[in-house]
Amino acid sequence: MTERVHGHRVAAVPSSQHVRVEIDGRVVAETRRPVLVYETGMKVRYYLPPEDVDLTLFEPTDSHTTCPFKGVASYWTYVGDGERSKAHTDVVWAYQDPIPNVEQIKGHLSFYDTVALVAVEGEAPADPAV
Repeated sequence: MTERVHGHRVAAVPSSQHVRVEIDGRVVAETRRPVLVYETGMKVRYYLPPEDVDLTLFEPTDSHTTCPFKGVASYWTYVGDGERSKAHTDVVWAYQDPIPNVEQIKGHLSFYDTVALVAVEGEAPADPAV
């Protein structure tokens, strides 16, 4: 579904692309069931089902942010094997209760590609606004 609010557009689109996420050379997630989020002024973001993320490598934090187009995001820190010196704070986020027009991302996790290597194979579904 696509929604425009004051010229801003956001759309969540299910995909069958192969998405593999690595942090510090370790695979932390892999899926063929991502949900792509197209949003005005942003590059496409990949949201992965929690079942396809190794959540044993992450700890929830107290961090939260609010997006008027998606809702309130919760964050996790990558702790790997527990070495605090290698931790990456708030590297992954999810919307546990997103606003209705992007309900497909509920509970799905997305990674900051400044820390995580997000490799994508396959044809992306079309941006519904194009």
